[in-house]
Amino acid sequence: MVVNDTELPYLRRCVELAAESLQAGDEPFGSLLVAADGTVLAEDHNRVASGDRTRHPEFALARWAAEHLAPGERAAATVYTSNEHCPMCAAAHGWVGLGRIVYVASSEQLSGWLGELGVPAPPVRTLPIRDIVPGVAVEGPIPTLVEEVHALHRRFYGAA
Repeated sequence: MVVNDTELPYLRRCVELAAESLQAGDEPFGSLLVAADGTVLAEDHNRVASGDRTRHPEFALARWAAEHLAPGERAAATVYTSNEHCPMCAAAHGWVGLGRIVYVASSEQLSGWLGELGVPAPPVRTLPIRDIVPGVAVEGPIPTLVEEVHALHRRFYGAA
């Protein structure tokens, strides 16, 4: 499956959520959980500034889905996100049985940006989603929105 024009508003909302996260003093990540019929079921942004480094939006959406959706609904849902899932979030996605993932910027892109900014490597190695959850459908990066996400990360680290 390929990302189509009807999905761009979801991805733009993810970028908006990432910007909201940045405005709240947190790292710029944002995500949506969308049902098979296109209904936005839940959304969140990063909340790691609280001191809990597991408060990623993708992890929160996986938990929400486990609590509120039947297995078939989870499998038919799509997670849209500003950045490719980290290994923790990819594992949560897989364990909960969520469907497709669409991300704006890849982990490889983010790692490159952070390296250019002199940001130390995270304590957990970044890996592509498919290395963690091999059977999940994954789309990304989305070139038309990548520079907006890059700019948010530059702002967070004081480079813009």
